[in-house]
Amino acid sequence: MSIVTSVGSHSLAGQVVLLLTSWLIVLFFWRKRMFKSLDNIPGPPAESFWRGNTTQFFTRHAESFQSHVALDYGPIVRLQGLFGCPILYISDPKALHTILVKEEPIYQETPYFINTNKLYFGRGLVATLGEQHRKQRKMLNPVFSVNHMRRMIPIFYDVIHKLRAGMTAEVTKGAQELDVLNWFGRAALELIGQAGLGYSFDPLTEQIPNAYGDAFKAVGYVICPAWFRRAVVKMWPSKLVQDAVNIIDTMDMASKEVYESKKAAIQAGDEVLLKRIGQGKDIMSILTNMEASDEDKLSEDEITGQMTTLIAAATDTTSNTLCRILYLLATRQDIQQDLREELIVAGAANNLSYDELNKLPLLDAVCRETIRLYPAVTLNLRMPIQDTTLSLGEPVIGTDGTVMKEIVIPKGTNIVIGSLGCNANKKLWGEDALEFKPRRWIEGIPAAVTNASIPGVYSNLMSFLGGKRACIGFKFSEMEMKVVLSVMLTTFVFEPTDKPIAWNISIVYYPTVGTESEAPELPMKVRFYKGAGL
Repeated sequence: MSIVTSVGSHSLAGQVVLLLTSWLIVLFFWRKRMFKSLDNIPGPPAESFWRGNTTQFFTRHAESFQSHVALDYGPIVRLQGLFGCPILYISDPKALHTILVKEEPIYQETPYFINTNKLYFGRGLVATLGEQHRKQRKMLNPVFSVNHMRRMIPIFYDVIHKLRAGMTAEVTKGAQELDVLNWFGRAALELIGQAGLGYSFDPLTEQIPNAYGDAFKAVGYVICPAWFRRAVVKMWPSKLVQDAVNIIDTMDMASKEVYESKKAAIQAGDEVLLKRIGQGKDIMSILTNMEASDEDKLSEDEITGQMTTLIAAATDTTSNTLCRILYLLATRQDIQQDLREELIVAGAANNLSYDELNKLPLLDAVCRETIRLYPAVTLNLRMPIQDTTLSLGEPVIGTDGTVMKEIVIPKGTNIVIGSLGCNANKKLWGEDALEFKPRRWIEGIPAAVTNASIPGVYSNLMSFLGGKRACIGFKFSEMEMKVVLSVMLTTFVFEPTDKPIAWNISIVYYPTVGTESEAPELPMKVRFYKGAGL
């Protein structure tokens, strides 16, 4: 290399560094000016200028820091994102009602959330906004109604009895250590498969591979559409990229296959439909067969887009919450036994109906208390599309001592919906708000909670959100948990092992053995309950 070339290269590199540094400085001061109205909101100090609080709040080991933010700073907290960009954590009930209900069109899902979901799942419910979202939700609402839940409960019992048989085979010779996360994850996938798609992923008896089920479990590693991946694999023919293409191709093919089989069965008539999995009561059969006006009818792309959306929303969220329940009950054998006795007395051996399950106070209380303290989805974001003023139910004390009853929020501010901060607020729930106490629901929750006008769609909690974008399947999830517990707890006893369990944050909470392992698992000691009659 000549001296001239060398000098020129170093000069160019220096110019690039100078240009980048200048751009970052301009960006910092522009953001500082744009978001100046948020400077007085209290919050934790940034870990660094470049990263802000992101590596504290958005990592798998962030549970402690997220709890600190949710519970120690008040109803609205200012975090710092990359390069000083503010992020607001809001748990004030009045403010949440404004964001999710009153002024919902202003506070929208972030573009990143919508676009990522579109790449993952197609034109499903979580990847649409406005009128398109309203249309899809209108068509889906009837299949998540209480009446439809009642009709689907036999499907739930069929699947959970297979789960029980599979686990029974593992413990016939005495107590065994089982990975309950694996078993419940398989059951949750099979439940949404049969009740949602009319399709079986897993017989729940042994490890038999299923291409669609395996592809869905692996889809978290893939975030680009099929056509893009095929183009990339030609330029970069690595095994990782080729596997990504195979995953999405399998899902595309299977989704279309399920859809076409539904159309064919419907055209063949009721007799054929009744012989299929789900007996025509599954969600996809109903959507495919549903009469609707032309303006409301879902397109083929929208219907197939609901498939991966339903599976994503119903699999890890519910199975991981069930695992959390069993983990808590394993450490509180007194509550586990009380719940077991309630189920036995109620006649759980004879498959309790939807209404009978919902009349059991301790079963209901255990589910609600777990959902209160451990919302399955760890992060819900909103972003105002215009400058706006947000009124607070509880004033916040600024860093300079000013009492603020409202906050001016600039367009484009990232907002974290503070589910835990609202669910475990000591001013609402009392000093024992962080304790796992199911009987608080039987004895009566505090008047402060019921008077707070919390906008949650479920039981004065923010775990399933509220408003037009609340979780549409929360009744499905609740029923699944109650059916599983009614069968499992009257058959088995669940106890902790000696292995340390860490709960990690991703899209949902998931357990691992210790903090170093990245493999999702929850080993528990499982044995027959002496009165199970098996």
